[in-house]
Amino acid sequence: MTQPQTASTQAVVITGASSGIGKASAEAFARMGWHVIGVGRDPQRCADAEEAIRAVAAPAARVDFLRGDFTEMADVRRVAGEIASLTDRLDVLVNNAGGVRDARYRTSEGLEATFAANHLAPFLLTRELLPLLEKTAAESPEGTVRVIAVSSSGHMGCPGMRWDDLMMFGDENFGPAVAYCQAKLANLLFTRELDRRLADKGIIAQAMHPGRVGSNFASHGDDTMKAYMAANECVAPESPARTIVWMAIAPELGRDGGRYFHDLAEEEPAPQARDDEAAARLWRESERILDTIG
Repeated sequence: MTQPQTASTQAVVITGASSGIGKASAEAFARMGWHVIGVGRDPQRCADAEEAIRAVAAPAARVDFLRGDFTEMADVRRVAGEIASLTDRLDVLVNNAGGVRDARYRTSEGLEATFAANHLAPFLLTRELLPLLEKTAAESPEGTVRVIAVSSSGHMGCPGMRWDDLMMFGDENFGPAVAYCQAKLANLLFTRELDRRLADKGIIAQAMHPGRVGSNFASHGDDTMKAYMAANECVAPESPARTIVWMAIAPELGRDGGRYFHDLAEEEPAPQARDDEAAARLWRESERILDTIG
């Protein structure tokens, strides 16, 4: 049985680490000698990513890889338990997994897949890992324990949360891009409320926009999304990964949480992402939805 990582090594959990931004970020932390716990969905991509990350890891680093489908909250809970069995500390949680779909899909738990994977999964994973984050924060300098959300400038295309139907099952004009933009707005509202709740515990929550990235992001998207990505210049995953690592370790990012960053600089999100009342309401609604599925 694998023993928990000792407290001498900083630990990071990165979801969506089997490719793209997540994999590039995992490689960067491994080069720094961290304990990297990656999470991915596809078994073969996970195996390939784990091998690649191990190949560049510093001698003091440790690499573990877990598999889970983050459209299913039961999988999220299982992964959280497995993370807790691998490490007795968690310095940084990078909620990166997500993406866009080509249609509306209902999961086995009755959730809309885009909202589930992009918002409810990071919300639940963070909540499940809070004891580990809080324990680490109590033993660490203030502001060094951090939760980072990978959001998107797509949040600007959503004027506000659809409170009466967050998963848009009743929307006859459902569009994958609309669902994605709402989920990315949810990432920013969640980050804002999370930081408010955790600031007095020495934990900082921040969010970032990666830009258009050359990855498999749109592989499950519709033809419009695929054409958009193909027609526009994309940056390499290593570019947003640099911003994620900077957000994880830079002293100046260990204060004044709830902020939004892109390409190593702070940006101002849309007004609807700075709504404290909406942030608190989304937290309550997210807990309510999760309570309905156990």
